[in-house]
Amino acid sequence: MNTEPHDPVVVDCDSCVVRSPSACGDCVVTFLLGAPPAGIEIAADEQTALDALAEGGLVPPLRLVTATPHRHSDTA
Repeated sequence: MNTEPHDPVVVDCDSCVVRSPSACGDCVVTFLLGAPPAGIEIAADEQTALDALAEGGLVPPLRLVTATPHRHSDTA
């Protein structure tokens, strides 16, 4: 388990690239809230608690995967 502090996680299910019935059905957001929300923010301490619960097999892990913007560089 990562015990170092981290920034809050903004969960926007609409931006999740693996959003599907199978991925959402095994995600802690759906498990706790019943349906993907428009967007929530999970504070660092809450994320730490969710990670511990997921490691213990009590809840599924956060399955959020977001796309990273591609950076183009000029190599002229």
